[in-house]
Amino acid sequence: MEDREIVELFFQRDETAIREIEKKYSRYLTKIAQNILHNEEDCVESVNDTYLKAWNSIPPHKPEVLSTFLGKITRETSIDLLRKKNSVKRGGGQYDAVLSEMEDCIGADSEPWQDIEVRFLVDVINKFLETLPEESRNIFVCRYYFMDSIKEIAAYGNYSQSKVKSILYRIRISLKDYLESEGFII
Repeated sequence: MEDREIVELFFQRDETAIREIEKKYSRYLTKIAQNILHNEEDCVESVNDTYLKAWNSIPPHKPEVLSTFLGKITRETSIDLLRKKNSVKRGGGQYDAVLSEMEDCIGADSEPWQDIEVRFLVDVINKFLETLPEESRNIFVCRYYFMDSIKEIAAYGNYSQSKVKSILYRIRISLKDYLESEGFII
């Protein structure tokens, strides 16, 4: 079923919409949750919460790209669940590794994911991403948005892991310089 048809089912308040997004997107959403949570039960909870949040937000929202809309909900729900659990050991998830890598760009003392200026940061990062070649932008998004491992990114793009690490390192250096030039980092 096409995404626009699924969205229309939501607008008609037809519960078939949930079954359709589950059939079409469950693997995609589970992968996003797994990269953050690394716990099967938590992933199931996060994905189920995504279905409920989609049901509650469509309408009034009418997503242009349903997969992106659902992926964003899953990502936010998974991060919230991880914070809620507030455990020291997170089962080897990518969340801590990703935040650790970004500390050099954003600063270890700030709390960018909770800060009021997070919207500004997102806008600045999006502008920065527009300056990157497509390959670099895709690698950055896979790592820092979808929280894919270096190994997974290398497999997707048929790169060596060292090449992915090198590209990510250069992007972080460039991002730090860009954030400084935009006055985000002093």
